Amino acid sequence: MPPLTGIRVLDVSQVMAGPFCCMLLGDLGADVIKIEPPGVGDSTRRSMGFRLKGEDSPGFLALNRNKRSIALDLKDPADREVLNALVKTADVLVENGRPGVAARLGMSWEQVSAINPRLIYASISGFGQTGPWALRPGFDLIAQAMSGVISATGHPDGEPVKSDIPVGDLGAGMFAAYAILGALYGREKTGEGQFIDASLFEAALGLSVWATTELWGTGKSPKPLGTANRMSAPYQAVKASDGYFVFGAANQKLWLAFLEVVGRQELADDPRFRENSDRVANNAALIELLKPTFLTRTVDEWVEAMLAGGVPAGQIYDYEQALASEHVKARNMVMDIAHPVEGTFKSLGFPVKLTGTPQEVRHPPPLLGEHGAEIRKELADLGLLPVGPPQVAGS
Repeated sequence: MPPLTGIRVLDVSQVMAGPFCCMLLGDLGADVIKIEPPGVGDSTRRSMGFRLKGEDSPGFLALNRNKRSIALDLKDPADREVLNALVKTADVLVENGRPGVAARLGMSWEQVSAINPRLIYASISGFGQTGPWALRPGFDLIAQAMSGVISATGHPDGEPVKSDIPVGDLGAGMFAAYAILGALYGREKTGEGQFIDASLFEAALGLSVWATTELWGTGKSPKPLGTANRMSAPYQAVKASDGYFVFGAANQKLWLAFLEVVGRQELADDPRFRENSDRVANNAALIELLKPTFLTRTVDEWVEAMLAGGVPAGQIYDYEQALASEHVKARNMVMDIAHPVEGTFKSLGFPVKLTGTPQEVRHPPPLLGEHGAEIRKELADLGLLPVGPPQVAGS
């Protein structure tokens, strides 16, 4: 059985950070109940400028497998009673509203922990629950900008460039999931739940653990380096005769092996490049010297030669090429998920593998309110709701 079988998670979140967190927990076996506003649902359902077959966006489909959906208007006292009944059965609640919003909807940590003291409550916001920026609206772009990530991304003297991977959003979701798992383990010892305060800003900072060492080590903030590395050289993209590829000679052994592959052994005695620290300081000059050499072979020829010589190297694939690769196939990183409207759609596979209790897709991304009647019946069977109240279809 998946490791989180028997754990119930209430996903009262939208867009990316919270839904990603809850999907990770659902993949591990948790019963994730997605609580959505009636009529519109998670705003990501209507986002993006393209569709597969149905009305829900591919972005929503990508972030919401292994969940059941119930539509609740949390401003309606009757629906708040349903939420309170769900809280009594839950182990975890995840929300990602701006600080203060949850309290206005009757589902703050103080309100719901009074109903269920064992509940673990994760709040994901732009900047956290405290501090002078706490009430600012938070988007991944803002988190990347204000955490320093954008300042060190892109090419020297170029316009600001954000990371295309939403490190603030997805990072906050992963950090929240990590904290939830720790809190679940801790609850086994204390019997009590706890409040988890996660933010996009701190996730982006937390993932800057490598870059910030340059600030504290040199007193200077990291600047954009393109594909080069702050701590090792040569380690970047270079141009072959038919395109670009990447390689990494990230230590002295690899540096000497690299020189053998490219036939430039004389550079080993150049005082500008003898040690890694020398090469980092003089990386631009080193790459300039190597440019004519790289232009003598194709990408595939260089990658093959470097790998044969023990030097890490690889082609620069686009997503279509990467996802079509034999390695992706061997690692099961693309899967087809059956869906009541889409028929089937492609989804990324599980990025980590549990060999003893492997993840599985138990539920496709839900239609809005798809499981409302089913969930209400479960609560009624537990005596937490009246039996057979009148329902609106699809709620």
